[in-house]
Amino acid sequence: MAVKTDIEIAREAKKKPIMEIGAKLGIPAEHLLPYGHDKAKVSQEFIKSLAGRPDGKLILVTAINPTPAGEGKTTTTVGLGDGLNRIGKKAVVCIREASLGPNFGMKGGAAGGGYSQVVPMEEMNLHFTGDFHAITSAHNLLSAMIDNHIYWGNELEIDARRIVWRRVMDMNDRALRDIVVNLGGVSNGFPRQTGFDITVASEVMAILCLSNDLEDLQKRLGDIVVAYTRAKKPIYARDIKADGAMTVLLKDAMQPNIVQTLENNPAFVHGGPFANIAHGCNSVIATKTALKLGDYVVTEAGFGADLGAEKFFDIKCRKAGLKPSAAVIVATVRAMKMNGGVAKADLGAENVEAVKKGCPNLGRHIGNVKGFGVPVVVAINHFFSDTDAEIAAVKAYVAEQGAEAILCKHWAHGSAGIEELAHKVVALAESGSANFAPLYPDDMPLFQKLETIAKRIYHADGVIADKSIRDQLKTWEAAGYGHLPICVAKTQYSFTTDPTVRGAPTGHSVPCREVRLSAGAGFIVAICGEIMTMPGLPKVPSAEVIRLNADGNVEGLF
Repeated sequence: MAVKTDIEIAREAKKKPIMEIGAKLGIPAEHLLPYGHDKAKVSQEFIKSLAGRPDGKLILVTAINPTPAGEGKTTTTVGLGDGLNRIGKKAVVCIREASLGPNFGMKGGAAGGGYSQVVPMEEMNLHFTGDFHAITSAHNLLSAMIDNHIYWGNELEIDARRIVWRRVMDMNDRALRDIVVNLGGVSNGFPRQTGFDITVASEVMAILCLSNDLEDLQKRLGDIVVAYTRAKKPIYARDIKADGAMTVLLKDAMQPNIVQTLENNPAFVHGGPFANIAHGCNSVIATKTALKLGDYVVTEAGFGADLGAEKFFDIKCRKAGLKPSAAVIVATVRAMKMNGGVAKADLGAENVEAVKKGCPNLGRHIGNVKGFGVPVVVAINHFFSDTDAEIAAVKAYVAEQGAEAILCKHWAHGSAGIEELAHKVVALAESGSANFAPLYPDDMPLFQKLETIAKRIYHADGVIADKSIRDQLKTWEAAGYGHLPICVAKTQYSFTTDPTVRGAPTGHSVPCREVRLSAGAGFIVAICGEIMTMPGLPKVPSAEVIRLNADGNVEGLF
């Protein structure tokens, strides 16, 4: 029997009206702002009314370093949410929105897979409720107002060579990474070099995802440093008088989106910063709202635990005052084999020795997450080609690390295939053993924070950085930004900055080639190794096979 594709499974979903899904969480119909029949936004007024309620328990789903074999982190997040509901817990899923760039490039969507999906899948992976378009518009409004200010006399004395605010679009387009604008003569302004980043790398995206409400949003937008004068005095978005209009553009985008899983359980899908170049978590407002409405909230952090979980703990939890009760690390037998040196074409054949050889990558992630004081369980996301001996090898290795690995078959069987993990997560969360603490204190010097991440999470010998980078960090410390956390932009494929180095390497260093101040979001971005804030399309992009069929349905999205 042919295995159905994700999109075929999603189309067969028996969705309930979104008002019914909201009612499950006690959200009155008048506080759901519907986008069609199967998705809605939750009003700010209702969210404010929840302030006095106790919080549920927060469960983080993270993973090993991604491989071409696939790990299934979002699928496991959705499956676990369904599994917790299946065993009688009131659980809510919180995931990120999908970026158009990777959808039409090579990564694919972000709605889960198999029988552990969030629907409507097509809309979620395309325009959804327009949040990313609003973020793109708000970001580029600020860009336009900066150049306009200079054109009309430059009252703030902005040094055009020191404008640090680029433009964004939600598409992979390498041609726009480095460009010259304002060509064409006097009427078009003063020529200067700039470029585009992808929308999910925008500081506006990070700000929306870390803001508590509209007032907080506008303050953070005003705090964005957009340029400097010749005397190196910072110019803020509020100096350009852009923060008010940007907030207006983001008014609706700030409200969390509620949809449903295939099993009609509630899911918040809101915000979408990349995890390799940004902080990689869904919005604080969605997570906090879910914690007021559910007994358990299952959320994910992007890519492997070295990037996603570290930023979730050190940036999101620190900034929002969140305390996770347990963490799930997703791994696959196939990925262990790839870490053990097996080529993708050979993954179907049993190779227990390669599994054992690849397990140290998983072991390092287990140790790293435990280092934050959060109890850990490993979810082995099952593939049909996995053999009993290979699964036993992973379980035995994880047991040696002082944790438990549980085989999960949610992709094929939905919540019925993940009950054991759901029970284990409840046991960990209810045990009270979580003693969460971030990796470093706020008052640690900025470069030392970066070194701490490199040494303790990446197991590097240290950080290589020019004097100019160290001096820049010291300048920001003197300006009052020394308390900010570090957001590392690096490859997701390895603990090193070399994407080809798998496993659990040691004896390497982390080269930092640039640092950027995100004063509004409240962190410093350290760009390490060759990492792009504007991706390019692959040689054969997914866009080539995406089309409407004769029935008017989307084909090729998955």
